[in-house]
Amino acid sequence: MKPLRVLIVDDSASVRTILSDIVSQEPDLEVMGTASNPFFAAERMREELPDVIICDIEMPRMDGITFVTKLMSQRPIPVVICSSLAEAGSKMALQALEAGAVEIITKPRVGTPQFLTEAKTRICDAVRAASKARLAPRAAKPLEGQAKLTADAVLPPAPGRPIERTTDKVVAIGASTGGTEALRVLLEALPADAPGTVIVQHMPAGFTTAFARRLDGLCRIEVREAETGDRVVPGLALIAPGNRHLLLQRSGAQYRVEVRDGPLVARHRPSVDVLFRSAARAAGANALGLIMTGMGDDGAKGLLELRQAGARTLGQDEGTCVVYGMPKEAMKIGAVETELPLPLLAGEVMRFANDHSARTGTAK
Repeated sequence: MKPLRVLIVDDSASVRTILSDIVSQEPDLEVMGTASNPFFAAERMREELPDVIICDIEMPRMDGITFVTKLMSQRPIPVVICSSLAEAGSKMALQALEAGAVEIITKPRVGTPQFLTEAKTRICDAVRAASKARLAPRAAKPLEGQAKLTADAVLPPAPGRPIERTTDKVVAIGASTGGTEALRVLLEALPADAPGTVIVQHMPAGFTTAFARRLDGLCRIEVREAETGDRVVPGLALIAPGNRHLLLQRSGAQYRVEVRDGPLVARHRPSVDVLFRSAARAAGANALGLIMTGMGDDGAKGLLELRQAGARTLGQDEGTCVVYGMPKEAMKIGAVETELPLPLLAGEVMRFANDHSARTGTAK
């Protein structure tokens, strides 16, 4: 098998050298070239296209986010952002993901050489994961502030509901690589009375608050980072905080969530498996489980537990996944009842919400 060819774009000569050394030491990776800014990178790509690009954000002549945006609209290539500006929860980190970056590695402002050396495994794993991304050309999007203003004007937040009203149905969603954009597409399409939703998106601590706030400004439903004790009600989506597990619990006639520390499960915290298992136990046939784009197998076993408890289970199809990993693993073990392209998932969620027929028993 040919090694993955990597193009490194960073205005720091020392960073380019360190990253080159890290990549070159891996037998399945190869440095195709280096560039000090996106213009030089573009010249290099006229000769040969890389499999993956490692790119800084702050660079002369053109910043990394603009570079990724142009790249994704013309010739999509997986990009791993490696920058001190992509701090957890920062606007630039979210803008990079929305522009099309597949993975983000945050460099410290001080001690970068030592950090990069110590983060060798993480960097190489990010390159390998990015290489599996399925990318399609995308139109350039407005800046975050502009999009929020438009969304605030056109898509008002969901109206509040009386405290005594409860819901018997709940939607549990798990996503990883490519999930930030896929979740935006799904949640934007849901009406204000959509079922209460709980979400695990693999993200580091600090990112999820800003991510939830971003989605809240775009969607008709309310979206926020989950806190222990939050009720799961129609018109609300709760996102697991980075580095904390999210569990669904039943309290009388109500659903609530618990945010909990604990070990990594399926190499992740938060873990989709943990969320799905808790949903199987708390909601059973009253739940819908949805597994979306992502690398690895987190969520597959939990989704199977959901299906065996009588829940509806959906998977995002291969054609619309950035990485068809988590849904594929769930399909392999029979956890997915129906697989659909991303644009059709919201409609299926609402069909589930409006279906009052009883569902009991286990998957066959």
